[in-house]
Amino acid sequence: MSVIYHVFISYRLIKYLYNINKVYIGCFIHCALIYSFMSRILCLTCQRPKKACICAFITAIKNDIHVVILQHPSEVSQTKGTVALLAKSLQSCQVIVGEFFDGDALLLEVMAQYQAVLLYPGEQARTLDQKVSVALTERDKNSGANQKPLCLVILDGTWKKAYRMFMLSKTLQQLPQICLPEYLANAGQYHIRKVAKNNALSSLEASCYALALLEAGSGFDEITPVLAGKYQPLLNKFQEFNRFQLSFRPEHLQGKRVNTNISRKPDDS
Repeated sequence: MSVIYHVFISYRLIKYLYNINKVYIGCFIHCALIYSFMSRILCLTCQRPKKACICAFITAIKNDIHVVILQHPSEVSQTKGTVALLAKSLQSCQVIVGEFFDGDALLLEVMAQYQAVLLYPGEQARTLDQKVSVALTERDKNSGANQKPLCLVILDGTWKKAYRMFMLSKTLQQLPQICLPEYLANAGQYHIRKVAKNNALSSLEASCYALALLEAGSGFDEITPVLAGKYQPLLNKFQEFNRFQLSFRPEHLQGKRVNTNISRKPDDS
């Protein structure tokens, strides 16, 4: 009888503990789902999670030259990318996602409306000096009914992916190519991603410098890495964007904890 009694008690105890654990597990899963949902609530403007919202860095600029960004598909969800900030800041800007652009309807529409110039350091690229800038913009200013306004085309992707996009598309290869002068091309402050070379520019920086040079007119020589005309406020915000993205890195968070511990006053005892 005692054996049967102990077996019965043990069974009730195991069943009781199992039911308790089910409650705890259920609560844990419920809380985890709520946290996951809350952490993924998106900002309606920049479409990023609330904690990663970049709206504070958006800087409204009325650019004179239309910008078209051809973005590699892998960059669309890249939180460290700069195109989202650039596109939200420039008044005249559009993003076309793809890798192969021959026959692309949106790009063909752009080329039908604009005199497209590709910012890409290819073998045929002309350095964007004052002479080239004046030649492009004067044609734009003197455009009549049969002339098209100027449009700047940017490839957004890693160097390897941008090169692939360029090589896959005869349409892109046939566009006039320009590249930034060395003093601007080597002035990149894009520290949140690995780049092919030191001081390489982000898409945002390259676009701002190119637009500043093309729209500078007689003030061409005044454009520098720290004085980019009306685009400098956006470049300044880009620096804040860099620091904001770096704040999510584990080593940065660990460093903050270390600094917090160091700053505490020692016990008097």
